[in-house]
Amino acid sequence: MLFSLTPAPLFALLSLAISYAQAAPAPSQPAQSGSPGQFVIVGNSIVSAQQMFLGTLNKVYIIDKVENNPSQINGHPAWAAEYDINGNTGRPMDIVTNTFCAGGNVLGNGTWLNVGGNSGVTYGGLTATNQNGGAPYDDADGGQSVRLLNPCDDGTCNWTLDTQLTTRRWYPTLETMPDGTIMILGGCLNGGYVNDASQTNPTYEFFPSTGPPINSPILENTLPTNLYPLTWLLPSDRIFIQSNWETVILDYHANKETQLDKIPDAVRTYPASAGTAMLPLTPNNNWTATIMFCGGTNLQSDQWTVVQIVGVPAETSCVQITPDVSGSYTEVDPLPQGRSMASFILLPNGLIFCVNGANMGTAGYGNNTWAIGQSFADQPVLTPLLFNPEAPAGQQWSSNGLSASTIPRMYHSSATLLPDGSVLVSGSNPNADYNVGAGVTYQTEYRVERFYPSYYNNRRPQPQGLPSQLSYGGPSFDVSLSADDLFGNIESVYNTTVIIIRTGFSTHSMNMGQRFVQLNSTYTGYSFNNTAVLHVSQLPPNAAILAPGPALLFVVVNGTPSVGVPVMIGSGQLGTQSIQAVAGLPGSTIIEVNNPTTSGKKSDALQRTRIDILSLCLILMGTLVTFSSLC
Repeated sequence: MLFSLTPAPLFALLSLAISYAQAAPAPSQPAQSGSPGQFVIVGNSIVSAQQMFLGTLNKVYIIDKVENNPSQINGHPAWAAEYDINGNTGRPMDIVTNTFCAGGNVLGNGTWLNVGGNSGVTYGGLTATNQNGGAPYDDADGGQSVRLLNPCDDGTCNWTLDTQLTTRRWYPTLETMPDGTIMILGGCLNGGYVNDASQTNPTYEFFPSTGPPINSPILENTLPTNLYPLTWLLPSDRIFIQSNWETVILDYHANKETQLDKIPDAVRTYPASAGTAMLPLTPNNNWTATIMFCGGTNLQSDQWTVVQIVGVPAETSCVQITPDVSGSYTEVDPLPQGRSMASFILLPNGLIFCVNGANMGTAGYGNNTWAIGQSFADQPVLTPLLFNPEAPAGQQWSSNGLSASTIPRMYHSSATLLPDGSVLVSGSNPNADYNVGAGVTYQTEYRVERFYPSYYNNRRPQPQGLPSQLSYGGPSFDVSLSADDLFGNIESVYNTTVIIIRTGFSTHSMNMGQRFVQLNSTYTGYSFNNTAVLHVSQLPPNAAILAPGPALLFVVVNGTPSVGVPVMIGSGQLGTQSIQAVAGLPGSTIIEVNNPTTSGKKSDALQRTRIDILSLCLILMGTLVTFSSLC
């Protein structure tokens, strides 16, 4: 007997059959193996990873401060490199000007931007006589530099210099905007451990330039710890800024700042250097931004230059704020131990990986009587943590199953998510220049580690039909999952999500531009062979939720992510992005064959359609189908 099918399951069934023949190649399994919960030393970074970002599926780009690195290029020490993820080898790069404590992010067309830095230096970080480049390091002044890179996999791409900024910026923050341009905020003229009134640059501007820098009251009024202001584009198309103890929302269209509550417990900006991240933006929270701050240092503005910093314990406090909803902070589970200089990495399973940092002191280095060597921090925290935003209070932080690193990752350490879901960790150099050997407590560090999360060795989903570009609103798309992708259990489709992650630009305990967005989706599942079709919406019709530019797309089944595939968000061009109406999705459905019983899990919320084998074969007749053996 032929049972009638409702249009949505019938369409999904036909789409599934056709997708196997027409879909683009699916993501594969990870190219490397790893021990879940472990760090493994995998390579040499060529230069120390003060700044780091993922440029392609196989290339990470690393930027150092100018120093006497052993690797040479064009007759002088290199302070930039391209790192091959699969081969664990490096290529030195010439980035020309001094990149010490620059900022970075990615434009909406996929070009990476690196801005600002230090004046040219000689041995020991002393100011060089020749600021146009010359012996011994051939580093020109980088304070106004704009550096561009279009990443590549063939070893031919290099950094180029663009038109200089009108003003010097050392320790600036960069944020990608809804039109794919970049806002550049803050910094100072000449550097130092903390800022001061004689050299502060309390302004913001844009790249490409839209005119002279614009004054920012919060940056003007938060000395001395207003360097690397903590900044996020909000879904409301405003800019959240946290600096020293103060917090504002900037309406950049009107150049108006609105004061929010002071941040509790500790300073979070550099050099206090708390761990920070925007929590996942999901359909369940209506893509509403909540930002978390953990650790840092409880010092008032008049204490930074008069106390022995290395003796100040780092804070354990963690707070969150949802600025488009409320201007007040709330306390969440504290860190198990105080930590400064922690990096927070968003994992595709929705957890936050906390790595690097120290229990005492802050970022920074100097030659004085109380530093540890030259480091302003001590007691490295070697055991990572995982934060679960969905866990109940008292259970959000965990180190279960996580082994400690053997490498102190102090000042100038970095970390970034890789496409296979592991985390690349490198850097650490609280020294004025290259400094290694016996007796150096915290040396210039070149060892590269990979951390392998618990899901790493699981068989990864290999979904078919993934797009290479996403729009803001517009028609939905279908993604097919095999029985292997669902681990042989149709109920796995209940816990399947499509995730977009921009990995960001890692430096000084920040990943500028890092963001996690879950796409809205429903499904049609087939219990007779445990396969499914995901019906997936494009991004919400709002470019401020995720600014245009390159990102990674993951399909996550029961907490196990596929290998990430590259996806371009938006048009791939700078400029106002097209916003379209959101196409509706069919309801979630499970189709069963000759099975009068249904699973109790979520069955009350599902539409279930039962057909027999003959009906199935008739529907699929004339199409290329992987389950033809059933007929």
